[in-house]
Amino acid sequence: MNLLRFLLCLFAFIGALAAAGALVVSIVLMLRFPPLLIAVVLACWILSWLQRRLTR
Repeated sequence: MNLLRFLLCLFAFIGALAAAGALVVSIVLMLRFPPLLIAVVLACWILSWLQRRLTR
């Protein structure tokens, strides 16, 4: 049972590390290429607009 718990914690740690790395890489890419930043901001704005529109 201890081995299973250890493996679960290990995979959770690896997953969290990979997610943090992907987040850092995406932020660096957005700052390096401004059109990508504009596209992400526009996509977030459209998503929030659609959510407000559909919840009414």
